[in-house]
Formats: sequence, C-alpha cells, structure tokens
Amino acid sequence: MTQVDELEQAILARAERLAAEYRARAASRRDTILREAAERLRAREQHEEQVARALAERSFRQQVQASELKLQTHLDRVRWNLMQAVERGLEERMRAFVAERDTYGDWLATLIVRDAGLIEQPRLRVEANAHDLVLLRERWAAILAALPEGREAELVEEPITALGGVRVSDAEGRVRIDDTHAGRLERLRPEIQRVILERLLPNGLDTANLFNG
Repeated sequence: MTQVDELEQAILARAERLAAEYRARAASRRDTILREAAERLRAREQHEEQVARALAERSFRQQVQASELKLQTHLDRVRWNLMQAVERGLEERMRAFVAERDTYGDWLATLIVRDAGLIEQPRLRVEANAHDLVLLRERWAAILAALPEGREAELVEEPITALGGVRVSDAEGRVRIDDTHAGRLERLRPEIQRVILERLLPNGLDTANLFNG
C-alpha cells in the first residue's frame, strides 16, 4: 500500500467518523426538537384545558347567579303579595272592629291611658279621625279620670286622616306615640315580614344555600 492509498483511507475514515458524528448530533437534535415540541404541545393542551375549565366554571357561576336572581325576584314578589294580602286582611279586620262601637270606643280609651303612662310629660294631646272623635267625646270624662297621676290630656278637635286608632303626644309635639292603624302596622311590619319569610322558607334557607348546599 502506497502512501497515497494510506492517505485516501485515512481521509475516508475521517469522513466516516465525521458523518457518524453528524448523524448522531442530528438524531440528538431531532430527539430534542421532538421532545420540546411534545412539551410545548402538552403545555398548550394544559393551558387550553385550564382556559376551557375556567370558562365552564364562569358559565356555571353565571347560570347559578342568574337562577339565584330569578328565585330572589320570585321570592320578593311572593313576599310583597303576601304582605299586601296581610295588610288588606288587617284593614278589613280593623274596619269590622271599628263597627263594634262600644268595644272599639273602650279600646281607644285604653290606648290613651296606656300611652299617657308611657309619655312622661304632664300635658298631652290626643288626635283621632272624625268618627273616633265622637266616641272619645262621649268617654272623655272617664278617660281623664283614668289617666296616671299628674297627667292632663287635651282632645284635639281637628280630625286626622286615619282608619282608626289615636295619636298621643306631649303638648309641644316632641314625643309622640302613633297608635293609629297605619302607625301600628308600620311597627308590626318587620315582624309580619319575618313570619312571612318563615312560611316561605321554613328551614331558614336563603337563595345562596338553596344552590350551594
């Protein structure tokens, strides 16, 4: 073998080694590219899954909130209708009570005496509607006699607008007890609403835990 042949063989061997190195590097690079591509794809899929889950959860929450709002609106409407029905019923009962002249007149007198004991002022004013003023004038002497010691009362002749009952105040009008039908109803309204809600939601539920447990 001549030196030329040896040189050619050395060159060929060198070329083969380089080719093998390049093939190995290419394979490694290909594996790296595939691995990175797979990781990016997996990351993108995870991101898309998270986005889809977030969108689904938001859509679910929106549907729940819409249902809660719809239910709350319905409950408010039912409660309002019930309140109106109760108030109409109380008004009818009040009108029937007013028609019981003697019993109703005695009740008015009892209200005045009671309210006079609650207002710690010596001079009081009593107001009533035109119908009740007639009943009170008939009983006024007895009412004055029944007032707590140290109390005087004046029956105001100017009638007020009321279904029934009286308003009792001190002479200056700074302290007043509204025992008219409307005034008593206003004080009772929170209790009436509480009872109505207990009937609507007997277990004390609210719209939130109706959906969430």
